[in-house]
Amino acid sequence: MDPIKNPFSPGAGSPPPELVGRDPILEQARILLGRVRQRRPEKSMLLTGLRGVGKTVLLNEIKRMADDDGYRTIFIEAHEGKALGPLIAPYLRTLLYDLNRMAGTGDKVKRGLAVLRSFIGALKLTMGDITIGLDIEPEKGAADSGDLEVDLPNLFIAIGEAAEDRKIPVAIFIDEIQYFNKKELGALIMGMHKIQQHQLPLVLLGAGLPILPGLAGESKSYAERLFSFPNIGALSIDDTAKALQDPAQEAGIAFDPSALTEVYRLTKGYPYFLQEWGYVAWNIATSSPITLQVIQDATLTVIPRLDENFFRVRYERLTPSEKNFLRAMAELGQDAHRTGDIADILGVKVTSLGPVRAKLINKGMIYSPAHGDLAFTVPLFSDFMIRTIPKFQG
Repeated sequence: MDPIKNPFSPGAGSPPPELVGRDPILEQARILLGRVRQRRPEKSMLLTGLRGVGKTVLLNEIKRMADDDGYRTIFIEAHEGKALGPLIAPYLRTLLYDLNRMAGTGDKVKRGLAVLRSFIGALKLTMGDITIGLDIEPEKGAADSGDLEVDLPNLFIAIGEAAEDRKIPVAIFIDEIQYFNKKELGALIMGMHKIQQHQLPLVLLGAGLPILPGLAGESKSYAERLFSFPNIGALSIDDTAKALQDPAQEAGIAFDPSALTEVYRLTKGYPYFLQEWGYVAWNIATSSPITLQVIQDATLTVIPRLDENFFRVRYERLTPSEKNFLRAMAELGQDAHRTGDIADILGVKVTSLGPVRAKLINKGMIYSPAHGDLAFTVPLFSDFMIRTIPKFQG
């Protein structure tokens, strides 16, 4: 079929042609945005899930909803090696200047800019050179202590008051939020605590790996009272079929039922992988319907594509000891496993695994779904490890 008309779009955060199986999450977000706009208390949302389930896609869709509803929004992607303060400050500067351009009679926005200037000044003292142009005098004593858990909540309050003054709600979106350290995550939580106490029109929506609820709880015990943590999982077999069938039917193309069943078996319903199989199957099929044989032929192309891109980029960040640990996990399969079983495969004591386990969790490669258990954060990664290291040495 014509590859230019291919409706499928594998890529990090690329919107799928059909967003299926996520209506309950989107409805929850709609209610949240509506209540915040009316200054009614509601928990902010932090989406959680494995790699490839579509968290970023959902976060972008919720941002679109907020934009359409008259919110002023910013979208931030956290990553390793970038502290929260320097990361968020330029976005908040843009946000405040945006509010400043709007019609209004109060001086809350200018005060917000002065508080942000104080915040940036404190960052320079504690973190070194930070260049963010802001030609305004700082407000002394406001967000300039150098303690992020004190300064960021004060800055959020100033922004919330500016938004209230302009009668415009604000939504802050942060992806990959698990990369922030305990103090940074605590500062965000405390900031939203202050916002709720003052009932200001500012909301935080984020996304991260399944370790996020635990990290938030460890940082501040009251986090569960401020945030909901919807779990974004794989699609059902029916939603998997819909995600493939509906876009194809719009172009006059059908899938054989056996082909849809095979895609579900191969992908386990993970949206990113559906896009990969759909994309390749479309390009190699010569006519409608797309058959089981086409899916089987596509698999010969998709697996190397995933290995060289989706999986390899994560694998190359690992040390030899971390690769060995993950290969031992793969020996046990994709599901969650007891740490003791992994130690038995490696032939070592459980206590010796602590450092490498911690590093892999910090890198976002594994998480603990229950006490004593470990699981991959990347779907189908166990199969990749076995393909990459066929013979486990122990």
